[in-house]
Amino acid sequence: MADLAEHTRFWADFGLTLEHGDERESVFRLPSGSTVILLRHGDERLPSPDPFAGDGVKETIWGVDTAASLDRIAASLATEVAITQAADGTVRCVCPDGQPIALRVWNKRPVVSEASPVNTPAQWPRFNQHRIWRARAIPKTINHVVFFSPDYVGSFEFYERHLGFRYVDHSKGTGIFARADGTYEHHSIFWVNCDLPIAPDHFKFMHIAFGMDDIDEVMLGANIMDNKGWKNTTMNTSGGISRHRISSAIYYYCEIPGHAGEAEYHADTDYVDDSWVPRAWDFKFGSLLWSHNAPAIFRAPNIPWDMTFDADRQSFEPYRKSTPGKQQLSGALAELTPDDEHAL
Repeated sequence: MADLAEHTRFWADFGLTLEHGDERESVFRLPSGSTVILLRHGDERLPSPDPFAGDGVKETIWGVDTAASLDRIAASLATEVAITQAADGTVRCVCPDGQPIALRVWNKRPVVSEASPVNTPAQWPRFNQHRIWRARAIPKTINHVVFFSPDYVGSFEFYERHLGFRYVDHSKGTGIFARADGTYEHHSIFWVNCDLPIAPDHFKFMHIAFGMDDIDEVMLGANIMDNKGWKNTTMNTSGGISRHRISSAIYYYCEIPGHAGEAEYHADTDYVDDSWVPRAWDFKFGSLLWSHNAPAIFRAPNIPWDMTFDADRQSFEPYRKSTPGKQQLSGALAELTPDDEHAL
Protein backbone atom coordinates (compact mmCIF):
# COMPACT_ATOMS: atom_id res chain seq x y z
CA MET A 1 0.00 0.00 0.00
CA ALA A 2 0.98 3.60 -0.49
CA ASP A 3 0.38 4.73 3.12
CA LEU A 4 1.46 1.99 5.54
CA ALA A 5 0.71 4.06 8.64
CA GLU A 6 -2.87 4.85 7.56
CA HIS A 7 -3.60 1.21 6.72
CA THR A 8 -2.11 0.10 10.03
CA ARG A 9 -4.36 2.52 11.91
CA PHE A 10 -7.40 1.25 9.99
CA TRP A 11 -6.84 -2.41 10.88
CA ALA A 12 -6.05 -1.62 14.52
CA ASP A 13 -9.30 0.38 14.77
CA PHE A 14 -11.13 -2.49 13.04
CA GLY A 15 -10.17 -4.73 15.95
CA LEU A 16 -7.18 -6.73 14.72
CA THR A 17 -4.18 -7.27 17.02
CA LEU A 18 -0.88 -5.86 15.79
CA GLU A 19 1.77 -8.53 16.30
CA HIS A 20 4.64 -6.69 14.65
CA GLY A 21 5.12 -3.35 12.95
CA ASP A 22 8.03 -1.37 11.52
CA GLU A 23 8.76 0.88 8.57
CA ARG A 24 8.52 -2.06 6.14
CA GLU A 25 5.47 -4.03 7.31
CA SER A 26 2.60 -4.42 9.75
CA VAL A 27 1.55 -7.93 10.75
CA PHE A 28 -1.84 -8.48 12.39
CA ARG A 29 -2.82 -11.87 13.82
CA LEU A 30 -6.34 -13.11 14.48
CA PRO A 31 -7.33 -15.53 17.28
CA SER A 32 -7.59 -18.30 14.65
CA GLY A 33 -3.93 -17.77 13.76
CA SER A 34 -4.67 -16.16 10.39
CA THR A 35 -2.64 -13.07 9.53
CA VAL A 36 -3.16 -9.84 7.64
CA ILE A 37 0.21 -8.61 6.40
CA LEU A 38 0.59 -5.03 5.14
CA LEU A 39 3.50 -4.26 2.81
CA ARG A 40 4.54 -1.15 0.93
CA HIS A 41 4.29 -1.05 -2.85
CA GLY A 42 7.45 -2.46 -4.42
CA ASP A 43 8.24 -4.84 -1.54
CA GLU A 44 10.08 -7.87 -2.92
CA ARG A 45 7.65 -10.19 -1.14
CA LEU A 46 4.71 -8.98 -3.22
CA PRO A 47 3.69 -10.81 -6.43
CA SER A 48 5.42 -9.60 -9.57
CA PRO A 49 3.95 -8.48 -11.85
CA ASP A 50 1.40 -6.65 -9.71
CA PRO A 51 -2.03 -8.28 -10.32
CA PHE A 52 -3.83 -4.90 -10.37
CA ALA A 53 -3.06 -1.23 -9.84
CA GLY A 54 -3.35 0.46 -6.46
CA ASP A 55 -3.91 -0.93 -2.96
CA GLY A 56 -5.72 -4.15 -2.08
CA VAL A 57 -5.14 -7.83 -1.30
CA LYS A 58 -2.35 -8.82 -3.69
CA GLU A 59 -1.88 -12.45 -2.60
CA THR A 60 -4.19 -14.93 -0.88
CA ILE A 61 -2.45 -17.60 1.19
CA TRP A 62 -4.49 -20.77 1.81
CA GLY A 63 -3.70 -23.10 4.71
CA VAL A 64 -3.23 -26.81 3.96
CA ASP A 65 -3.54 -29.51 6.62
CA THR A 66 -0.47 -31.67 5.89
CA ALA A 67 2.72 -31.70 3.84
CA ALA A 68 1.33 -34.65 1.87
CA SER A 69 -1.77 -32.65 0.94
CA LEU A 70 0.40 -29.71 -0.10
CA ASP A 71 2.52 -31.96 -2.35
CA ARG A 72 -0.62 -33.41 -3.95
CA ILE A 73 -2.11 -29.95 -4.62
CA ALA A 74 1.21 -28.66 -5.99
CA ALA A 75 1.45 -31.59 -8.40
CA SER A 76 -2.11 -30.97 -9.57
CA LEU A 77 -1.51 -27.23 -10.09
CA ALA A 78 1.66 -27.94 -12.03
CA THR A 79 -0.35 -29.74 -14.71
CA GLU A 80 -2.02 -26.45 -15.63
CA VAL A 81 0.03 -23.48 -14.38
CA ALA A 82 3.64 -22.72 -13.47
CA ILE A 83 4.38 -23.13 -9.75
CA THR A 84 7.27 -22.16 -7.49
CA GLN A 85 8.14 -23.53 -4.05
CA ALA A 86 9.97 -21.47 -1.45
CA ALA A 87 12.50 -22.77 1.07
CA ASP A 88 9.80 -22.84 3.76
CA GLY A 89 7.64 -25.07 1.56
CA THR A 90 5.17 -22.39 0.44
CA VAL A 91 3.80 -23.12 -3.03
CA ARG A 92 2.88 -20.18 -5.29
CA CYS A 93 1.19 -19.79 -8.66
CA VAL A 94 -0.97 -17.40 -10.64
CA CYS A 95 -4.46 -18.67 -11.45
CA PRO A 96 -5.74 -18.38 -15.05
CA ASP A 97 -7.93 -15.42 -14.01
CA GLY A 98 -4.85 -13.49 -12.82
CA GLN A 99 -5.11 -14.19 -9.08
CA PRO A 100 -1.79 -14.83 -7.29
CA ILE A 101 -2.21 -17.50 -4.60
CA ALA A 102 0.05 -19.30 -2.14
CA LEU A 103 -0.42 -22.49 -0.14
CA ARG A 104 1.42 -23.65 2.96
CA VAL A 105 0.97 -26.14 5.79
CA TRP A 106 -0.97 -24.43 8.58
CA ASN A 107 -2.83 -25.49 11.72
CA LYS A 108 -5.80 -23.33 12.61
CA ARG A 109 -5.96 -22.36 16.28
CA PRO A 110 -9.08 -23.18 18.30
CA VAL A 111 -11.19 -20.03 18.62
CA VAL A 112 -12.94 -19.03 21.83
CA SER A 113 -16.28 -17.61 20.75
CA GLU A 114 -19.59 -17.16 22.54
CA ALA A 115 -22.96 -15.57 21.83
CA SER A 116 -25.96 -15.11 24.12
CA PRO A 117 -29.08 -17.20 23.54
CA VAL A 118 -31.85 -15.26 21.77
CA ASN A 119 -35.17 -14.82 23.55
CA THR A 120 -38.46 -14.69 21.63
CA PRO A 121 -42.01 -13.99 22.83
CA ALA A 122 -42.60 -17.76 22.96
CA GLN A 123 -39.21 -19.11 24.10
CA TRP A 124 -36.76 -17.69 26.67
CA PRO A 125 -33.51 -19.68 26.58
CA ARG A 126 -31.78 -16.69 28.23
CA PHE A 127 -33.94 -16.83 31.39
CA ASN A 128 -32.78 -14.89 34.47
CA GLN A 129 -29.62 -14.12 32.51
CA HIS A 130 -28.34 -10.85 31.04
CA ARG A 131 -26.84 -10.74 27.55
CA ILE A 132 -23.08 -10.70 27.07
CA TRP A 133 -21.85 -7.10 27.30
CA ARG A 134 -19.02 -6.32 24.88
CA ALA A 135 -16.52 -3.50 25.22
CA ARG A 136 -14.95 -3.87 21.74
CA ALA A 137 -15.28 -5.83 18.52
CA ILE A 138 -12.74 -8.63 18.08
CA PRO A 139 -12.68 -10.37 14.68
CA LYS A 140 -12.00 -14.07 15.31
CA THR A 141 -11.43 -15.55 11.85
CA ILE A 142 -11.13 -14.69 8.19
CA ASN A 143 -14.40 -16.10 6.87
CA HIS A 144 -14.02 -15.34 3.17
CA VAL A 145 -12.44 -13.25 0.46
CA VAL A 146 -14.10 -11.83 -2.67
CA PHE A 147 -12.57 -11.03 -6.04
CA PHE A 148 -13.78 -9.80 -9.42
CA SER A 149 -13.07 -12.42 -12.09
CA PRO A 150 -13.11 -12.12 -15.89
CA ASP A 151 -14.42 -15.72 -15.98
CA TYR A 152 -16.06 -16.52 -12.66
CA VAL A 153 -17.22 -20.01 -13.63
CA GLY A 154 -13.70 -20.85 -14.79
CA SER A 155 -12.23 -19.37 -11.59
CA PHE A 156 -14.37 -21.65 -9.43
CA GLU A 157 -13.68 -24.73 -11.53
CA PHE A 158 -9.90 -24.11 -11.32
CA TYR A 159 -10.13 -24.02 -7.51
CA GLU A 160 -12.34 -27.10 -7.49
CA ARG A 161 -10.08 -29.02 -9.86
CA HIS A 162 -6.83 -28.40 -8.01
CA LEU A 163 -7.63 -27.20 -4.47
CA GLY A 164 -10.76 -29.25 -3.76
CA PHE A 165 -13.13 -26.33 -3.14
CA ARG A 166 -16.86 -27.17 -2.94
CA TYR A 167 -19.62 -25.50 -4.94
CA VAL A 168 -22.12 -23.98 -2.45
CA ASP A 169 -24.39 -21.46 -4.22
CA HIS A 170 -24.64 -19.49 -7.48
CA SER A 171 -25.99 -15.97 -7.77
CA LYS A 172 -26.88 -16.28 -11.43
CA GLY A 173 -24.82 -13.94 -13.58
CA THR A 174 -23.27 -12.39 -10.49
CA GLY A 175 -20.92 -14.97 -9.00
CA ILE A 176 -20.21 -18.35 -7.41
CA PHE A 177 -19.75 -19.09 -3.71
CA ALA A 178 -17.30 -21.88 -2.83
CA ARG A 179 -16.13 -23.50 0.40
CA ALA A 180 -12.62 -24.76 1.11
CA ASP A 181 -12.21 -28.42 2.03
CA GLY A 182 -12.07 -28.75 5.81
CA THR A 183 -14.14 -25.63 6.49
CA TYR A 184 -17.84 -25.19 7.21
CA GLU A 185 -18.51 -21.48 6.73
CA HIS A 186 -20.98 -20.93 3.87
CA HIS A 187 -18.15 -19.75 1.62
CA SER A 188 -14.41 -19.20 1.77
CA ILE A 189 -14.33 -17.32 -1.53
CA PHE A 190 -16.79 -15.58 -3.85
CA TRP A 191 -15.94 -14.64 -7.44
CA VAL A 192 -17.89 -11.68 -8.85
CA ASN A 193 -18.57 -11.47 -12.58
CA CYS A 194 -16.47 -8.81 -14.34
CA ASP A 195 -19.27 -8.45 -16.90
CA LEU A 196 -21.35 -6.55 -14.34
CA PRO A 197 -21.54 -2.78 -14.93
CA ILE A 198 -20.19 -2.25 -11.39
CA ALA A 199 -17.09 -4.37 -12.08
CA PRO A 200 -13.68 -3.76 -13.63
CA ASP A 201 -12.75 -5.72 -16.76
CA HIS A 202 -9.93 -7.61 -15.00
CA PHE A 203 -9.15 -9.58 -11.86
CA LYS A 204 -9.33 -7.36 -8.76
CA PHE A 205 -9.81 -7.64 -5.01
CA MET A 206 -13.26 -6.64 -3.73
CA HIS A 207 -13.51 -7.40 0.01
CA ILE A 208 -12.47 -9.59 2.94
CA ALA A 209 -14.88 -10.77 5.66
CA PHE A 210 -14.06 -11.39 9.32
CA GLY A 211 -16.09 -13.68 11.58
CA MET A 212 -17.74 -12.04 14.60
CA ASP A 213 -19.70 -13.64 17.43
CA ASP A 214 -23.10 -12.04 16.86
CA ILE A 215 -25.03 -9.05 15.59
CA ASP A 216 -24.18 -7.10 18.76
CA GLU A 217 -20.46 -7.38 17.99
CA VAL A 218 -21.04 -6.35 14.38
CA MET A 219 -23.04 -3.30 15.54
CA LEU A 220 -20.38 -2.41 18.11
CA GLY A 221 -17.65 -2.64 15.47
CA ALA A 222 -19.71 -0.49 13.11
CA ASN A 223 -20.16 2.19 15.79
CA ILE A 224 -16.48 2.19 16.70
CA MET A 225 -15.37 2.52 13.08
CA ASP A 226 -17.89 5.30 12.50
CA ASN A 227 -16.71 7.15 15.61
CA LYS A 228 -13.13 6.93 14.38
CA GLY A 229 -14.09 8.44 11.04
CA TRP A 230 -13.91 5.41 8.76
CA LYS A 231 -16.43 5.25 5.93
CA ASN A 232 -19.20 2.65 5.76
CA THR A 233 -19.39 1.75 2.08
CA THR A 234 -22.98 0.51 2.40
CA MET A 235 -24.53 3.51 4.16
CA ASN A 236 -26.17 4.76 0.96
CA THR A 237 -26.61 1.41 -0.76
CA SER A 238 -27.62 -1.58 1.32
CA GLY A 239 -28.32 0.32 4.49
CA GLY A 240 -25.29 -0.13 6.75
CA ILE A 241 -25.86 -3.27 8.81
CA SER A 242 -27.96 -5.80 6.95
CA ARG A 243 -28.41 -9.52 6.26
CA HIS A 244 -27.86 -11.52 3.09
CA ARG A 245 -30.57 -13.97 2.08
CA ILE A 246 -28.27 -16.29 0.12
CA SER A 247 -25.97 -17.05 3.10
CA SER A 248 -28.04 -15.73 6.05
CA ALA A 249 -25.07 -13.60 7.19
CA ILE A 250 -25.26 -10.32 9.06
CA TYR A 251 -22.80 -7.85 7.50
CA TYR A 252 -21.29 -4.39 7.66
CA TYR A 253 -18.64 -3.10 5.23
CA CYS A 254 -15.93 -0.52 5.91
CA GLU A 255 -13.94 1.08 3.11
CA ILE A 256 -10.23 0.28 3.38
CA PRO A 257 -8.02 3.38 2.91
CA GLY A 258 -6.75 4.18 -0.55
CA HIS A 259 -9.85 2.74 -2.27
CA ALA A 260 -8.32 -0.67 -1.54
CA GLY A 261 -11.60 -2.56 -1.24
CA GLU A 262 -13.68 -3.31 1.84
CA ALA A 263 -13.34 -5.02 5.21
CA GLU A 264 -16.51 -6.75 6.36
CA TYR A 265 -17.76 -7.59 9.83
CA HIS A 266 -19.61 -10.90 9.35
CA ALA A 267 -21.82 -12.91 11.74
CA ASP A 268 -24.44 -15.68 11.86
CA THR A 269 -23.67 -17.10 8.43
CA ASP A 270 -24.86 -20.55 7.36
CA TYR A 271 -22.48 -23.41 8.19
CA VAL A 272 -22.61 -26.39 5.81
CA ASP A 273 -20.88 -29.68 5.00
CA ASP A 274 -20.66 -32.03 2.02
CA SER A 275 -24.34 -33.02 2.38
CA TRP A 276 -25.29 -29.46 1.34
CA VAL A 277 -27.14 -29.24 -2.01
CA PRO A 278 -26.00 -26.18 -4.03
CA ARG A 279 -28.62 -23.66 -5.10
CA ALA A 280 -28.97 -21.14 -7.92
CA TRP A 281 -30.49 -17.75 -7.05
CA ASP A 282 -31.73 -14.70 -8.87
CA PHE A 283 -29.37 -11.96 -7.69
CA LYS A 284 -32.19 -9.61 -6.63
CA PHE A 285 -33.87 -12.27 -4.51
CA GLY A 286 -30.69 -13.69 -3.01
CA SER A 287 -28.88 -10.51 -2.09
CA LEU A 288 -30.81 -8.97 0.80
CA LEU A 289 -33.14 -10.40 3.40
CA TRP A 290 -33.57 -7.00 5.07
CA SER A 291 -31.82 -3.66 5.05
CA HIS A 292 -32.46 0.04 5.44
CA ASN A 293 -32.38 2.34 2.42
CA ALA A 294 -31.30 -0.36 -0.02
CA PRO A 295 -31.36 0.42 -3.77
CA ALA A 296 -34.79 0.11 -5.36
CA ILE A 297 -33.67 -2.84 -7.48
CA PHE A 298 -33.48 -4.91 -4.27
CA ARG A 299 -36.58 -3.50 -2.58
CA ALA A 300 -39.27 -3.81 -5.24
CA PRO A 301 -42.42 -5.40 -3.79
CA ASN A 302 -42.77 -7.85 -6.67
CA ILE A 303 -39.36 -9.57 -6.54
CA PRO A 304 -40.30 -13.23 -7.04
CA TRP A 305 -38.98 -16.19 -5.08
CA ASP A 306 -36.31 -17.45 -7.47
CA MET A 307 -34.13 -20.17 -5.97
CA THR A 308 -33.65 -23.68 -7.34
CA PHE A 309 -31.46 -26.60 -6.34
CA ASP A 310 -28.51 -26.88 -8.68
CA ALA A 311 -26.59 -30.09 -8.02
CA ASP A 312 -26.28 -30.64 -11.79
CA ARG A 313 -24.85 -27.10 -12.26
CA GLN A 314 -27.13 -26.29 -15.16
CA SER A 315 -27.13 -22.68 -13.98
CA PHE A 316 -23.45 -22.39 -15.01
CA GLU A 317 -24.03 -22.93 -18.72
CA PRO A 318 -25.24 -19.45 -19.78
CA TYR A 319 -22.19 -17.89 -18.10
CA ARG A 320 -19.38 -20.12 -19.35
CA LYS A 321 -16.71 -18.43 -21.47
CA SER A 322 -14.42 -19.84 -24.10
CA THR A 323 -12.19 -16.79 -23.63
CA PRO A 324 -12.21 -14.36 -20.69
CA GLY A 325 -13.21 -10.78 -21.39
CA LYS A 326 -15.96 -8.33 -20.53
CA GLN A 327 -19.23 -9.13 -22.27
CA GLN A 328 -22.53 -7.29 -22.41
CA LEU A 329 -25.20 -8.48 -20.00
CA SER A 330 -28.91 -7.99 -20.49
CA GLY A 331 -31.91 -7.61 -18.21
CA ALA A 332 -31.73 -6.44 -14.59
CA LEU A 333 -28.03 -7.34 -14.26
CA ALA A 334 -27.21 -4.74 -16.90
CA GLU A 335 -28.99 -2.10 -14.80
CA LEU A 336 -26.74 -2.43 -11.75
CA THR A 337 -24.98 0.76 -10.73
CA PRO A 338 -22.03 1.41 -8.39
CA ASP A 339 -24.53 2.16 -5.62
CA ASP A 340 -25.73 -1.46 -5.85
CA GLU A 341 -22.29 -3.03 -5.52
CA HIS A 342 -22.32 -4.03 -1.86
CA ALA A 343 -25.83 -5.41 -1.91
CA LEU A 344 -24.76 -8.34 -4.09
